[in-house]
Amino acid sequence: MLFSKLVELLKKGDCDIKDYNLFGDPEINQAESLEKAGTNQISFLEHDSYLLNSISNTQASSILIPDIEEIKLILNGRSISWAAAKYPKLAFAEVLEILNPKIQLIYGIHKNSTIEKDVKLAENVNIGANVYVGRFSSIGSNCIIHPGAIIYNNVHIGCNTEVHANAVIHPNSSIGENCIIHSNVVIGSEGFGFIPTKSGWRKMPQIGKVLIGNNVEIGSCSTIDRPAVGETSIGDGTKLDNLVQIGHGVKIGKNCAMAAQVGIAGGAVIEDGVILAGQVGVANRVKVGKGVIASSKCGVVADIEPGQVISGFPAIPNRLWLRCSANFKKLPELAKSIRDISRSNRNNF
Repeated sequence: MLFSKLVELLKKGDCDIKDYNLFGDPEINQAESLEKAGTNQISFLEHDSYLLNSISNTQASSILIPDIEEIKLILNGRSISWAAAKYPKLAFAEVLEILNPKIQLIYGIHKNSTIEKDVKLAENVNIGANVYVGRFSSIGSNCIIHPGAIIYNNVHIGCNTEVHANAVIHPNSSIGENCIIHSNVVIGSEGFGFIPTKSGWRKMPQIGKVLIGNNVEIGSCSTIDRPAVGETSIGDGTKLDNLVQIGHGVKIGKNCAMAAQVGIAGGAVIEDGVILAGQVGVANRVKVGKGVIASSKCGVVADIEPGQVISGFPAIPNRLWLRCSANFKKLPELAKSIRDISRSNRNNF
């Protein structure tokens, strides 16, 4: 595809193209990182901090860049075509979709799938081999259920949702429209509910539900537990990475993002727009306010007010954490100084 054609398509998207320079209008057939890109390939630059090392040496035929004159001048000097966008990374995402259109898998209803009676299948549903769909479940139009997925009784799946291979969706779970459930996800398994007694642990029956909104994406091997009563819920537009554990009765708001190995204990409330980086842990019944950002390995053991950026264990404001961590390596020296002062004081009395 000619670069000029690609730019015209990007203008119709959400990346907000500001300016461009064609330089011979190269043919673009693939996207690649700046370091690896070569002839007929496109890349992007999001921050000008990487200016000299990245764009001065790249062999890319074209680059999506922020609207910064210094970057334009360097690329002009190298005769590399460019398009300046308000959101270069978003533009690159749109390019990836244009250059690599999704191949629509068509299974029909595979002969080796098992569809129990009283199941409602809307039009244009594709179900792969060895899929099981239990009684009283419903699957919306244009859904794709990939091979080996297990859908138990009384499960509702909205339109245009894709369930990848070997995912398991337990009874009384509801998944909205335009969702992506990746391989080996488990939705609606029993929450970890046990009561200590004199004779050992008494199991608490887990008869609640899991409700997942629209446009939710759940990464591979993530698990979302159902509660004893009530529901575990995930709001519209929320994205979970691989290996995320959502405990029973957790309430997650809209447009949240959680990286790999995040763990949220039962009853916690995560409000809209919260970002949890890798390996963040949230204690049971804690409330994390709207728009909070928690850095990697953060331990959230108490309620967090909206809009804060937090770090550390236990979690404290990020700026305070940075000041504290800068002093960690000085602790042995400080401890020695305190011992010396204490010894000196004792000798003076």
